[in-house]
Amino acid sequence: METVVYNSKGQENGKIELPTFFNAEVSSVLLHEITTAYLSNQRSGTHKTKTRGEVSFSGAKPWRQKGTGNARAGQKNSPLWRKGGVVFGPQPRNYYIKMSKQKKKLSLNMALSVQFKNGNIIVVDSLNIHEAKTKKAMELMRNLKVDGKKVIFAVSKNTDANFKVAVRNIENVILKNIENINAYEVLWTDKLIITPDAIDMINKRQSGVI
Repeated sequence: METVVYNSKGQENGKIELPTFFNAEVSSVLLHEITTAYLSNQRSGTHKTKTRGEVSFSGAKPWRQKGTGNARAGQKNSPLWRKGGVVFGPQPRNYYIKMSKQKKKLSLNMALSVQFKNGNIIVVDSLNIHEAKTKKAMELMRNLKVDGKKVIFAVSKNTDANFKVAVRNIENVILKNIENINAYEVLWTDKLIITPDAIDMINKRQSGVI
């Protein structure tokens, strides 16, 4: 399975053979499960409301039981009162959902396959620029016709330092080490731009070499 390789000017510069997992069978159920788990694991779970036992109020009875014409009242921390405790409010909890390594691996294969079949993966021969300036990165994106979209540059460890600096201030553009990429991020992006070095790295990762 081949795809076109582009240069920094957006011109075709040969072809590259993609690993077989770019053509994996897709399970929407697994992709939904892994996406839900990823989003859930981003939650801090630190939400907290005070119960009537935690509200700072005197325990004294507001008024006597009978004879005032008011309804009976025992304490001011009642949920019925302003600034009283909250009934069944959110409490701190852990939202973490554990996913097996096999599911993570399969879901990444599927996500890459979906994006490749939809024409959303662009292979670029290199991401080297001479100056660490945002306009240089924007020029590259215009040449690849991806400006104004959600873009992930999936790169290897050896990516040009100037390029790393140039893209970090561009909205909806993420520079991601291919070794740490996950299925949710692949599905989130409109265009996944990847280098041959990164393809080699992800092939070793998915094959269990590293």
